[in-house]
Amino acid sequence: MPQKTKDTPMMQQYLSIKKDYPDAFLFYRIGDFYEMFYDDAIKGSQILELTLTARNKNASDPIPMCGVPHHAADSYIEILVDKGYKVAICEQLENPKEAKGMVKRGIIKLVTPGTNLEDKPNQSKENNYLAAIFAVKDEFGFAYTDLSTGEVNVTSFTDFKQVKNELLNLRCKEVVVSPDFDTALAEQIKDLGILISQETPQKSYAEVAFVTQSLKEQSTKQAVNYLIAYLIETQKRSLAHLQIAKVYAANKYLQMDHNAQNNLEVFRSLRTGEKSGTLAWLLDETKTAMGSRLLKQWLRQPLLDQQALIKRQDVVQILLDNYFQRSSLQDYLTKVYDLERLAGRVAFGNVNGRDLIQLATSLQQVPKIKATLRDLNEPIINQLVEQLPDSQGILNLIETAIVDDPPISITEGNLIRDGYNKQLDQYRDAMKNGKDWIAQLQAQEQKLTGIKNLKIGFNRVFGYYIEITNANKAQVPEDRYQRKQTLTNAERYITPELKDKERIILEAEEKSTILEHQLFVQIRDQIKQQIAPIQVLAQKLAWLDVLQGFAVISERYHYIRPRFTDKNQVNIIDGRHPVVEKVLGKQKYIPNSVKMNAKTSVLLITGPNMSGKSTYMRQMALIVIMAQVGCFIPAQKAELPIFDHIFTRIGAADDLISGNSTFMVEMMEANDALQHATAHSLIIFDEIGRGTATYDGMALAQAIVEYLNNHVHAKTLFSTHYHELTELASELDSVQNIHVDATQENGKLVFLHKVLPGPADKSYGIHVAKLAGLPTELLHRAQKILTSLENQSLTVNPVDKNTPPLPQSQVKEPKQQLSLFSEPQPSHNQALLQQLKDANLMKMTPLDAMNLLARLQDELED
Repeated sequence: MPQKTKDTPMMQQYLSIKKDYPDAFLFYRIGDFYEMFYDDAIKGSQILELTLTARNKNASDPIPMCGVPHHAADSYIEILVDKGYKVAICEQLENPKEAKGMVKRGIIKLVTPGTNLEDKPNQSKENNYLAAIFAVKDEFGFAYTDLSTGEVNVTSFTDFKQVKNELLNLRCKEVVVSPDFDTALAEQIKDLGILISQETPQKSYAEVAFVTQSLKEQSTKQAVNYLIAYLIETQKRSLAHLQIAKVYAANKYLQMDHNAQNNLEVFRSLRTGEKSGTLAWLLDETKTAMGSRLLKQWLRQPLLDQQALIKRQDVVQILLDNYFQRSSLQDYLTKVYDLERLAGRVAFGNVNGRDLIQLATSLQQVPKIKATLRDLNEPIINQLVEQLPDSQGILNLIETAIVDDPPISITEGNLIRDGYNKQLDQYRDAMKNGKDWIAQLQAQEQKLTGIKNLKIGFNRVFGYYIEITNANKAQVPEDRYQRKQTLTNAERYITPELKDKERIILEAEEKSTILEHQLFVQIRDQIKQQIAPIQVLAQKLAWLDVLQGFAVISERYHYIRPRFTDKNQVNIIDGRHPVVEKVLGKQKYIPNSVKMNAKTSVLLITGPNMSGKSTYMRQMALIVIMAQVGCFIPAQKAELPIFDHIFTRIGAADDLISGNSTFMVEMMEANDALQHATAHSLIIFDEIGRGTATYDGMALAQAIVEYLNNHVHAKTLFSTHYHELTELASELDSVQNIHVDATQENGKLVFLHKVLPGPADKSYGIHVAKLAGLPTELLHRAQKILTSLENQSLTVNPVDKNTPPLPQSQVKEPKQQLSLFSEPQPSHNQALLQQLKDANLMKMTPLDAMNLLARLQDELED
């Protein structure tokens, strides 16, 4: 009976390896290809658009199969990892020519979304975080790392909602958990589009002991244990660059959940999903990749520590005041490569000669940077200079050992400088002398034979040879040459003397190549011992890089240094939305002030759609974020408290994954603010209550304002189209009315984008609809309906028992809502009389009263 395909030695080897990596695509090396079989082949051919074939097509059990060339595998692996899959790389571990029986194979690396080290051109300034969660009782230990830089950060949470928010804020692609992790919680993570990987630490790892040396909580230690065990299992190489874990607590920073970051467009534009048009885009004037990554970390975690903020501000001010030194620093920083990731590649052992030249070029800038900083002669700057590690030893090693323009490969020679190693110099001398000898031999043989076009050549198959064309064969001396190869137009010969010299040259070439690789590995290992100082240097230069960027944009856009106060009051004079101003230009942008004394907690903002209410509120939030990362801000003057949390409820969106409607999402976000905000928080509420019926929405909006007044006391910007809510300012001491101004010119609505005290006089909704181009007939009908609706009071009684009721003179029971469809109406005159009777003169301005009378007269005449 013929052997089944799956029972062949090769397929048995494949299946034994595959069973250990069931959740990964197995790239199985056969010759010059990586092959996939069975389900991997079927699915892989679809994703990678490969031709699906079969192994042993004519057998009774052909196995689905597809493959990719080994030299092009990286691009295919990248596609799979980008789509959230894992790829196990299975290599031949011995020379097929020397193997007895089946070639030994094994997994050399597991590439996953959270451990992918391939740098794309547009991602060098982004972190790729892998997280681990360890649940114990009611606590979640949380750890994350960027494998390319070696940073490790840990914290703990008591609410799984906080865990999910942190995963979203960090934009994690993969999370490591234990096999017994709660299934329901794991599903919640998967619903976020994050890959779940399971790990069981097999033993105690030295790396864990080093990284966790400063940790005290068992939950965070265990999270790091699972994280590093997974890295060791997938990478199968040195992790010497991992740093001691840093403990952080979310409540030690200005907190923003992922909704707030999205709504405020801190990292991604709501319209395009890209970085352009965001706060990070505006502030990123860094010159290094590591500086750009640090800026994003600062924006995720603005400071609450006033002294640390003042320190950053002081450095920005110094750099702002010293243009020439700042310009020199920028020139030097531009030549600093990504030291964090270079250190990582040294630790991994995949660094090449060009990487070391980049490292050397970076280190050459350090003395220049130090000298420039010392010129500033500022204590805080001198302190930074003292913290920059001495890197001269590494620089000297690279400059002495590595050639200026090394090849990418580290196994083919031409890496090491002459004079670095005596043995290597001897090999090179033998090669040089040997080749000189061959050149002399060629001249000698040409003279001896009289064959001018005789030449001595070389190829890897036949070695060195003497080549004579067929036209000159008659001139070849008898018994002098031994025939080696016959070509169409020539004969190739060899002599014993040439054969001996070939052996010497090739032996020298082979040995020199092997020796060069050994020397390079030794150099790499010497540098590996200095990874920690390189990482410290990278952190300090990144810190300096971010602050010089702040100085650049502060000068360019005329930002000012804000002053922090403990009085819990906001006083921003002529503030501007930083991103909108950059897009529009300073000449076109209209600045607005935000003033809230210690007693004022709610600014109730009214005004027409498109007038700038949302921009005004976002402007306030972005100014706070900028101030609390240490940057100067767009204003004429600013006095701010330190905010502990920013909550937002902006825009309308369904949460389709959770099955929540727009209004449910709105209420959930509002509840999050009401439950967790403190008197030191900032709340942005945009049109709360608009997702439901008018009466419901208005009642909820008023109740929320009252609750903010009675219980929360956070600084709140609350925009609304419910004009009736503006009455609350006269009843609640903490509420203040402001409005965004608009006017009509020749029947057209003109937005002034200026925020003024007091409520807006009308909403201008139909005017905005007109600007949008709605049909004229529709607009006339809407105006008639609006006229009727305006004659009915929609004021809602206060709903909080702690709030005094409005005076009875201002409260009306809502009448039955008018129908929007044609129904039998009372006589025309009776309707007009009813309108006059229903008019609330106590709430009308003189202009409104005159407009009402004029309209009634017009209708009587009609």
